[in-house]
Amino acid sequence: MDLIPPDGRTDEAALKERIAAELEAVRRRSFGLTTEVLDHEELTVQHSPLMSPLVWDLAHVGNYEELWLLRAAAGIEAMRPEIDDLYDAFEHPRTERVQLPLLPPDEARSYISTVRSKVFDTLDRLRFSPDKPLLDDGFVFGMVIQHEHQHDETMLATHQLRRGNAALAPRPAPPAADASNLPAEVLVEAGPFVMGTSVDPWAYDNERPAHNVDLPAYWIDTTPVSNRSYLAFVESAAYDDPRWWSPDGWDWRCRSGKRAPGFWQREGGGWLRRRFGSVEPVPMDEPVQHVCWYEADAYARWAGKRLPTEAEWEKAAGWDPATGTHRRYPWGNDPPTASHANLGERHHQPAPAAAYPDGASAYGVRQMLGDVWEWTSTDFRGYPGFTAFPYLEYSEVFFGADHKVLRGGSWATHPVACRTTFRNWDFPIRRQIFAGFRCARDAHVA
Repeated sequence: MDLIPPDGRTDEAALKERIAAELEAVRRRSFGLTTEVLDHEELTVQHSPLMSPLVWDLAHVGNYEELWLLRAAAGIEAMRPEIDDLYDAFEHPRTERVQLPLLPPDEARSYISTVRSKVFDTLDRLRFSPDKPLLDDGFVFGMVIQHEHQHDETMLATHQLRRGNAALAPRPAPPAADASNLPAEVLVEAGPFVMGTSVDPWAYDNERPAHNVDLPAYWIDTTPVSNRSYLAFVESAAYDDPRWWSPDGWDWRCRSGKRAPGFWQREGGGWLRRRFGSVEPVPMDEPVQHVCWYEADAYARWAGKRLPTEAEWEKAAGWDPATGTHRRYPWGNDPPTASHANLGERHHQPAPAAAYPDGASAYGVRQMLGDVWEWTSTDFRGYPGFTAFPYLEYSEVFFGADHKVLRGGSWATHPVACRTTFRNWDFPIRRQIFAGFRCARDAHVA
């Protein structure tokens, strides 16, 4: 379900109905990843120092909702001001959160359910006025819904890191793909395009404002790099060859001792992977995931290519050269369906490379939304004319060379939080996220 058109206002009553439905849906998802599948110990233990205890994420989404929907938007007095500090992501790094006096699972569920009940009580009486930026076109509700879905994806990463038997119900396998007649790469011709958005009312501040970017011609891979292709890199001993690594990347490789993507293990003459408590052969046709930026960058060098810039990625994904317009999704402005992309936890793994021909961009590039987040070569910074809204800590505090931009979403990303302008970012060492990549190269004119 698409919540709001990207290029105009919508009927307020209809929008509120869709908001209510999405609030219900995201909460079912959150409970389905926590209190409905794991016991008290599993929810309160820290499964990895990279991640919060799951019970922290659960209460945090409710506290965030209280802060923005009840206090900031509706002007309601704080329910539990004494817990604000516990669930402030900037006050306590993830490694410390397990030691905090967190709400136990039953109390956390009760608290966030009470918050949600009050939100529904206030939704009808609030007016989505353009004079109030938080409420204009329901922005603050979209922010909260996207925020909870983003934490649900984080909780899925925690599930992947936890040991023991699988806790999540299996999902069907993704559709097959036929890449036999698909070109390995496509040419994106030189010229300007409009990057970002100034019209999508639920876009985050870092996606704004729309601005013109003029790019030289380049080639970009038609599909993400597959496990089969990445395995050739592994088996060529590239992890032991500093020629393919940046200085920082080689330092990471030497200190970490990594020799393959996260969750891979060699057994006999083959490779296995661990996925949500199960061990299985690595599916060669799937896009590689659980690789960090340094690994993606090294592979691209080894392949004689490079990672695309963020602007190159967005032009290939969202620009329609025939009409000179920017598409909200690679295929157009219609909401994602099961034939377009692997999104919303429909499957618990990427689909084979070359899947979803209906989801191809105007340039014929596939799987630019869903399956795996894609590393780009670009540092995370604000666009020209950037203005922080509604708070500095969403984007601006992360600007700089420490974070690399990822694009496109993964199989775990909900469609509400996925569009061709959406920007994700992380440290270049991160491998627990559902990230892969595709390559690009310059188009040299003879």
